[in-house]
Amino acid sequence: MIAPGRFISLEGGEGVGKSTQARALAAALRARGLEVVETREPGGSAGAEAIRGLLLGGASDRWEARAEALLFAAARADHVARTIRPALAAGAWVVCDRFVDSSIAYQGADGLGREAIMALHAIGSEGLLPDRTLLLRLPRAIATAREIERDAGAPDRFGLRDDAYRAAVEQAFVTLAEDDPMRWRMVTAEGNPDEVTARLLDSLADLL
Repeated sequence: MIAPGRFISLEGGEGVGKSTQARALAAALRARGLEVVETREPGGSAGAEAIRGLLLGGASDRWEARAEALLFAAARADHVARTIRPALAAGAWVVCDRFVDSSIAYQGADGLGREAIMALHAIGSEGLLPDRTLLLRLPRAIATAREIERDAGAPDRFGLRDDAYRAAVEQAFVTLAEDDPMRWRMVTAEGNPDEVTARLLDSLADLL
């Protein structure tokens, strides 16, 4: 019988290096002999990638908060059914750049409560949660500088939102982490990338 894999998500605000660290963490886990599936949200399956274009393109106010939450939930449902659950059942580790906690933080900052997001998640994805969620934290000034360099003047819809919204998102992540210390680990994203990856691995030591 194949042992089930592990599901790891990376979370954080804009510019903290989630995508870079998701790739680095996946490589480090493979170096330990593990089978690893790298994926992202929104996206990670054909249907979810199609919805990603709707969610990230256009004006910052393109979608009303409830419509946006429904689109994220639909993308996640397809992603979970077609990518995440099959990988876990096959014994692979899944490293995901964002998951449902991002919906709680981002759509929550638009006024939707955690309960509403989790109700959609219970229907669409049967309430699946990661085994470990790693929250990357970085001072806002450093994160903003990284974000500007990364986007080269072409931010997505969420990158267009103001500082008050970003602060609300970052605080929402911290609150989620503090409320569930068994699942979450907060990791500083300062320093060179290899140092950050080493911190992430340390945060998974009990699962390895």
